[in-house]
Amino acid sequence: MKKIHSGMNMTKLGICLLLSTCMIFSVSCRKNKGDADAYGVCEATEIIVSSESNGKMLSFDIQEGESYQKGDDLGCIDTFHTYLQIKQLESSINAVLARRPNTGSQIRVLEDKLATLEKEKKRVHNLIEANAASTKQMDDIQAEINITKSQLAATKSTLSTQDQSLLEEVEAMRFQMQQLQHALESCHIKAPITGTIINKYIEENELAYQGKPLFKMADLTNMFIKVYITEDALSSIKLGQKAIVRLDNKDGKPIKLDGTVSWISPKAEFTPKMIQTKNERANLVYAVKVSFKNDGSAKIGMPGEVLFK
Repeated sequence: MKKIHSGMNMTKLGICLLLSTCMIFSVSCRKNKGDADAYGVCEATEIIVSSESNGKMLSFDIQEGESYQKGDDLGCIDTFHTYLQIKQLESSINAVLARRPNTGSQIRVLEDKLATLEKEKKRVHNLIEANAASTKQMDDIQAEINITKSQLAATKSTLSTQDQSLLEEVEAMRFQMQQLQHALESCHIKAPITGTIINKYIEENELAYQGKPLFKMADLTNMFIKVYITEDALSSIKLGQKAIVRLDNKDGKPIKLDGTVSWISPKAEFTPKMIQTKNERANLVYAVKVSFKNDGSAKIGMPGEVLFK
């Protein structure tokens, strides 16, 4: 009886140990399931807009932190000098066009002369048949007709060359006009993307010059977090894969945002010192960008975690 009782106690003990092991394993699995796969910082596409013209900044009423739509007029550089250059070039074009030869009138004079000679030739021909004129008169008229035809051909060629030369000169000026028109449009500062002003580098009435940075703009709606993964985890990640981006909150509850893998580095690099990876012993890692729609919670430089689905 003691042996049977002892055996039953041993069986109960084994079952308890087995249940305890399963619970620990279950808790451990849940804990590992909630662990982040990678860590990084939130980033956004930033654009530095520089001046394309030289001049005084007449208006530049933008504020850091304000959002603007693509194409919004943000400011204007003095356009007076460029406007005067355009007017001067317009006058030059009109002056060149005024020098174009009156091709029609000059050719018409020779054509009328040739028509008159042809009539005279017929009249002389009739007189010769009536023995009222000599053949020398016919020869003189024919020679004059030939000369007039040569003059007509030469005049047409000369006038065509002159006209073509003037038109090419005007065409070159029109290209200059397009450059000035572009320069005039460049004086108007417009938002290149829909986004938020991050930094403002110049104020109204300051002098802007070509290449001088005016402001920095970023798209804070479509952001991404750049993380680093080890080579053994690379095979389980692909472009377009869904992920969860977790951000810290003041209340201690993490903010979860839906993300998508938008870029995977084609080459390995050494682990950046500021980045923690899941496997810290690995020396080489691959950079991965996870894009997400920002609801206003994420800020540039904010640390975050990524869980790949």
